[in-house]
Amino acid sequence: MAIEAELKAIVRDPESVLAALEKTAGPGRVEVYQDTYYDDPAGGLMDADRELRIRTIHGPDSTRTVLTYKGARVDEDSGSKPEFETRLNDPDAAHAIFRGLGYVPRIAFEKRCRNYELEQDGRQVLATLVRVPEIDGTFLEVETVATDEEELPAALAVVRGVLHGLGITDDDLTNELYTDAVAAARP
Repeated sequence: MAIEAELKAIVRDPESVLAALEKTAGPGRVEVYQDTYYDDPAGGLMDADRELRIRTIHGPDSTRTVLTYKGARVDEDSGSKPEFETRLNDPDAAHAIFRGLGYVPRIAFEKRCRNYELEQDGRQVLATLVRVPEIDGTFLEVETVATDEEELPAALAVVRGVLHGLGITDDDLTNELYTDAVAAARP
């Protein structure tokens, strides 16, 4: 079971973090994510801390769509979850299938991202600067993959090392979900 070992932080000085990322990993890949989260009508998935999402990613040269399922958190402090993802050839059909099975869109929103791929301590790491138009502030997500729960502490240590190297402290960390923040920001 692959676990997304991820930490998210509030970025207090976006320009310096951006400069550090560019110096470390080169130019970032600018993408806009359009996320739709589905749930059963009773809210059972989200109430159980699980996620079912269709994400369409618009880049400068291409558009792709992925289906993601995330299980419940296996680490409360980081919010790390088992994650399963696959590419979709026909996003309209996927939306229709979910609706046909009785799932309903719970929330949809846009994330504006700048992605950086780097290697740290032998691990592939993805660092993403994020802005969500409906939420104040800039966020930084840093993630790598742990093969299981036993490997998760080592993976999170690498993630923390990347964050600290970018000037992000543990006091900047947050585990608030974008879905919750966007829902709270809407009337």
